[in-house]
Parts: sequence; C-alpha cells; structure tokens
Amino acid sequence: MCYILYMNKDVIYVEPEDDITDIILKIEKSKEKIVALVPPKKAGVFRSVVNIKLIAKAGATSNKTVVLVTVDPSIVKLAASTKLPVAKNLQSAPVVPTLDQDDENDTSGHEVIKESDDEDEDEDEDEEEEANNEDREESDGETSEEDEEDDAEDDDEEETPKKEKTKKEPKKKSGKKGGGLFSWLKNHKKMASFLGVCCAGFIIFLIWAFVFAPAVDVQVSIKTEQKNFSENISFTDVLTEEIAKDGKFYLEEKKTEITQEVKFDATGQKNRGEKAHGELTIVGTLYSGDTIAINAGDVFAYDGLSYSADNSVVLRYNKNDLSVCRNVTEEQKKEIQSGNSDFELRRCIIYATVKVTAAQPGTKYNISSKLSGWSTVVPVEVKLEGEMTGGTDDVATVVQQSDVEKAKSELITTKEEESKLKLFDSIDDKYYIIEPSFTQDTSSAVSTPAIDEEVKDGEKAVLKATTTASVYVIDKVKLEDYIREKTELDDDKKIYEIKDIYIENLHRIYNGAISKLKAQCYVGPKLTESEVVDKIKGRGLGDAQRELRDIYGVSEVKMNPSYPWVMAVPNDSNKVMVRFEIKDQSGNDIQPENEENNQENENKEESENKGDSEKKE
Repeated sequence: MCYILYMNKDVIYVEPEDDITDIILKIEKSKEKIVALVPPKKAGVFRSVVNIKLIAKAGATSNKTVVLVTVDPSIVKLAASTKLPVAKNLQSAPVVPTLDQDDENDTSGHEVIKESDDEDEDEDEDEEEEANNEDREESDGETSEEDEEDDAEDDDEEETPKKEKTKKEPKKKSGKKGGGLFSWLKNHKKMASFLGVCCAGFIIFLIWAFVFAPAVDVQVSIKTEQKNFSENISFTDVLTEEIAKDGKFYLEEKKTEITQEVKFDATGQKNRGEKAHGELTIVGTLYSGDTIAINAGDVFAYDGLSYSADNSVVLRYNKNDLSVCRNVTEEQKKEIQSGNSDFELRRCIIYATVKVTAAQPGTKYNISSKLSGWSTVVPVEVKLEGEMTGGTDDVATVVQQSDVEKAKSELITTKEEESKLKLFDSIDDKYYIIEPSFTQDTSSAVSTPAIDEEVKDGEKAVLKATTTASVYVIDKVKLEDYIREKTELDDDKKIYEIKDIYIENLHRIYNGAISKLKAQCYVGPKLTESEVVDKIKGRGLGDAQRELRDIYGVSEVKMNPSYPWVMAVPNDSNKVMVRFEIKDQSGNDIQPENEENNQENENKEESENKGDSEKKE
C-alpha cells in the first residue's frame, strides 16, 4: 500500500449520464496533476474493467494521477486490478488497493494473475481499442444486472488461468463498447463528411423553410351594394370652356366614312325590239291668214299608243290661193276663174302627210288603218291611211329608278349596325360614347348596272354608297371622376365600379348641349392592398382571418400559406399577396379598379390637355 499526497487536486464529479468518453475528456482538460473522480451512486461506467483501464491509461497519457473517491467494493476491486489509487473521501489519503491474500495464493488448479499479466492485458486492450473504436461508446443507462455480470466476469477473469481467459476475451470484446464519438469520427472520415454535409443541408433547409420560404396569399371577397346616380350635366364644343368638376364636359365628334354595298333585284322591263313606223294624214281647217305647224317630235296617240313625228309640216291658208283647199266646189272654182273679186272662201280644209315612229319598240304598235280616234296637241284631225308596221318585241330586265331608291333605303336600314360597330371600334377606350347621338348620311349611291340598263338573267344589281357615320364622345375618366365626386358616401366606403352610364335626352344648343347623366355605382368598403397587409402582417393565420372578416362588406377571407408549416403572416410585406374578389348583389364578378393606374391616367390626361391648350394658343 502506498500513499500519495494530493493537496492541489482537481475534483471531478461524474454525472450518471456521463459516458467513458466524457470522463476521459474531463481528465485530459484538467489543469491539475492530480484528478479526483467522484462516481455517482449508480454509475455503470465504473463497473467495467475495460473502462477502469481506459481511465488509468488516460491519466498516464496526460501525465496525471487519477484517484477514485469511492468505498464501493466492486469499484475498489476493479481499481486494484489496474493499480489505480482509491480514496475513501476527498480528505483521506489515496492508496493503491491490492487483491486479498486468499485470492493471490489460490492454487486450486488456476494460475494467479501477476502484474506482467496486467501489462499484457493493457497491450491486449490497446489492440482491442484500435480494432473496435466504433464500439467504444459506453451508455450510462446499462442496467444493474449487466453491471453485476461484468463484476462477476472480472472476478472470474482474475482467478482464471491465462489460457481460459484468452478463450473468453473475444466474447468480451464483441459485447463491450468504448472509445467515444471523436474516435469514431476520426476512424470514419467519409461517413463523418457525409453526416456533416447532411447536417449543413438540414440547417440550410431550416433557415430557408422558416426565414425565406414563408409567404401568404390572402383572398378577400367583398360584396358590394348598388347605388343609383342621376345628375343634370352640360356640354360644350369648345375645349377651353370645359369645367369637368362642375359637370360641363367637352363634346367631341368622331366621324368615319364607310363604303358599303347592297345587292337588289331589278324589276324594270325594257323592250329592245324595233319600233313601228308609218304615215299619218293631217287634216286642218284654217281661216284666211291661219297657220298650223306640226313640229318633229310632236306626239300622236291612239288607244294608249304613242307615236312621234319624224318631220315638220306647216299648214297655211291664203284667200288668194285656193289650190291647197280640199273643200272648194266646182262652182267655187268657176267663180274664181271668172275673176269675181267679191268671192271669198271662208274655210279652207288642208290635207298634209307626216311620218311618225312609235315611242317604244313592240309589235303592239303595229296597228291597222283607222279613220278616227287619234289625238294630238295640235288642232288638227289625224287619220291613218295605211298601217303602222315594223314593230318587234325583245324584252329585257333593267334597273329602274324605283329599284335604286328601294335599295338605298335598305342600305341605310340594314347596314346601320355595321357602320355603328365600325365607328365605335375605331374610338379609343378613354372616351365614353354617347350612343343616342349616332347619325349616318348615305349619299353618292351608284347602281351597277345603271338605271335603264339590262341585268343578266340570274344576277342581281349592286348599289354602292359612301356612308358618313358620326357620334359624340366625352372623356371617360373625367366623367367617372365627376360621378365619384358627386356620389355621397361614408368615409369607410368607396366606389368599386361604375356601370350602365347613360346620357339621356341629349339636346343640342348653341355651342353645346344639355342632358341628364345616369349610372349605377357599386359601393363597398374602402380597403386597399397595403391596408390589408398592415392589418395582418406578423399575426397568426386565424387571427388575421378574423380581423379581416370583421370589416364592413367583407364576406369571406381565405388564407393560403405557401407551405403547410407556415402558421403566421410574414412581417415582410413583399411576402404577402392580397387579391380582392369583388361581387355585386347578384353574385356577379366586378373587376376592381387599380388606384395607381387611375392616378397615372389622370396625370397623363393633364399633360395632354396642357399640350392641346399650348397648341391652340
């Protein structure tokens, strides 16, 4: 028995959960040359001879004297086998315990284990440590039954001859663990690297999942209420006189020219045959000095048939020339021949012949000799001595004036919608179109074939016309701003949409017009995306949902987190997306207006108005 003086020592209290690796690290880290280990009441790590030897070796390697402070006989017995000093308490002097004399002198068929054997065991343990580094983790949770078995094995090991001990050691080595985590990592570098990469990746994933990934999509459903709007407004044709805020708007006319055509059926009939012709006998009764003239082109009619004179004929009576008179008797001729100056023929009937041609072709103008029934504008009697002949029939369908007028009326009626659509499509969306002011003027209508020309069988004539369509428009943004300004709303409400704008009873006056403006306004809560974000950011999803539901007009709120583990709204506004779903009272969708776009439109309009004013100046 030897005594060791240890005034300056480092006392290490071993915890029940400490394993052999923790104890060895504490010994190596100690700054004192003497280290006192105080085991707990139930410390399975001290009930293994292998662990006791590792503790002794750790002290020798680090040039420290390790002392076990314990009275546990099983631990003292194990310490005796490794020559490890033991002290009953921190104040008593440590001693190196020895085995009982009976055990040392036991010769009943077994060889006593000497110190050289202990040294051999140390060497064996070194080899065991190198071969089984991965099994060197000793758990503090070993059961007391395992500890007792270890103690029994240690006792038997000391009393058993060397050969028998050698045979049992492989079983002992395979069942024992030791060496610690650091030794395992040192001997399994590839696996340690892989585990390190996995840990780093897991840490990065956690940072991404809880710092960068969380985002929330908020869908707010708003149900609006309908409000009617009606105000008297006026218009001006002069841009500089416009005062939109007072309800006086600039009335601008938009025009477009459209060439349109319509096909129509020709109903006219034209006989292209030959005209009948003949001679008429003209019988005139004249008084002395009278003259009757028949001019070429004068019309003679019989039973609805017209013939025109081809040549001019003059009937003239002079009392001194009775040769032309067809009514002179033989006695009157003798009186004239006798030179009786007192004789005078009061009435003279004169005959003349005039050639005529029928006004139209056709066989119906071929008539037989007639004695009476002719009429003419000239005061004569007309007789047909012979026949009218030469008339033939060749009837064709032609365009007549009534056909053209009918087609033009159809063009104005049926093509009005087409010209209106084309005009409205050409107008920019920034204007509101006053539909009641739409007009169109169709002129310069041209028929193909022309009037009185033939239309071939199976074909239709075509009427082409140029139509000028016009309509009045006003600035839509200014009109809607006026409606918003004039609509009386509470501070927490706003207009989401203006529909069914109508200009009623537009009356033109000097340099402008007057009318009544009507519209339907859809009113809901005054809520913007930024306000929603400010209300809910940083709050739990349930609290945020309830907060928004309590707002007037909000009918439903849906919180859609980016990932299932997201349970709160991020504080970063950029990670919160707000979408409004606006509906009217009937449940129909309403497109919410973008206030930023409205502001941009207003700025743009101000710039355009300023530019127009400068140009006019």
